[in-house]
Amino acid sequence: MASAPLDPAVSRRLRELVRTDRAAAGKQLSALPVDTQVELVCSTPVDGRAALLSLLDRPEPVIAALPEAELCFTVKAVGLHDAGWILDHARPEQVVAALDLDAWSGYELDLATLSDWIEAIATTDRPAMLRSLEALDPELVVLFLKSRVHVIQKPTDDEGFDPPPGSQTLEGQFHLVARSEGDDLAPIVTMLRALFDEDYWTYFRLMQGVIWELESDASEWALRWRSGRLEDLGFPSWEDSMRIYRFIPPAERAKLEAGAHPLDVSAWSLPVWLPNLPVGSDARHRIFRAVAELSDDERRACFYALTALANRIAVADRLPLSEVESTPRALEKAAHFTSEGLAHLAESSGLPDTEVLRRVSLERLFSVGANLDPASARP
Repeated sequence: MASAPLDPAVSRRLRELVRTDRAAAGKQLSALPVDTQVELVCSTPVDGRAALLSLLDRPEPVIAALPEAELCFTVKAVGLHDAGWILDHARPEQVVAALDLDAWSGYELDLATLSDWIEAIATTDRPAMLRSLEALDPELVVLFLKSRVHVIQKPTDDEGFDPPPGSQTLEGQFHLVARSEGDDLAPIVTMLRALFDEDYWTYFRLMQGVIWELESDASEWALRWRSGRLEDLGFPSWEDSMRIYRFIPPAERAKLEAGAHPLDVSAWSLPVWLPNLPVGSDARHRIFRAVAELSDDERRACFYALTALANRIAVADRLPLSEVESTPRALEKAAHFTSEGLAHLAESSGLPDTEVLRRVSLERLFSVGANLDPASARP
């Protein structure tokens, strides 16, 4: 988030100006600091972000500064076939994260979505394309290629070798044949041509992989790499995330954790942009009314703890991580059930809400709240 948050009224005026006077809007937007530009883009509904980015004199640093998931949301809103100009300026880590979030359904690779992303990468300029392709797991690219083409290698003793009908080759050694009749291989050829020209050994490795690697082995390794990266972004495995729904016997639901320090939470880089939470005495959820009474450091710790909890909820409930609506849904559920758990422990212990927050983690508060109303909490 920006170091000096943009006034909501100013933000609204700028968005209105985008609709009424694009030249004036571009001038005002371009004069803002980059972190404020990022905040404005991320706080704008996804279908309006491309308009803002297109007005900037230099969209490059703003696109590169978008949190990973926000880059994914923005590209999907523009449409993968039209988003090459955004991906031109994306960092390789953003592109990898976008595929991790969007190209999988549970533990299964969505080959159609993967194809759309890689074809979008193939529309970027050559340096950006190479950066993105070299950052992707080779197993993932091999699986993409295997889903679209057969690769036949010319034998060392090529006497009598006839290239397969309809095949294409870049160098006379590897011949590509579309798996589906009529499939347009132009994006694939563009991608492979860039690798052949600039990074021959990656090209050679991919061609050999399409011929020899087993899909099951490549899928297993691709999933393993993806799972590790998602954990780094704050999304634990499904099995780990499901512990928030563990059963707590009624006699233990009011138990305070001895020696616990739940607010000893370190800040971490969030994959999504989050506005200021509705913390205050008039907040709808009890948890936010309690957080308002904490110190600045404690409130900051609660912010990160609540975000981590929402990530667990999103994974456990199998919410699509690449959809912009999933984070607000998970945060709302986190706020509701932590509030229920907070009310139960505060009333049972006779402690004020703030003291409960200093002794009990938000994850446990959520679990207690979920146990009190399992039918509503169940994914």
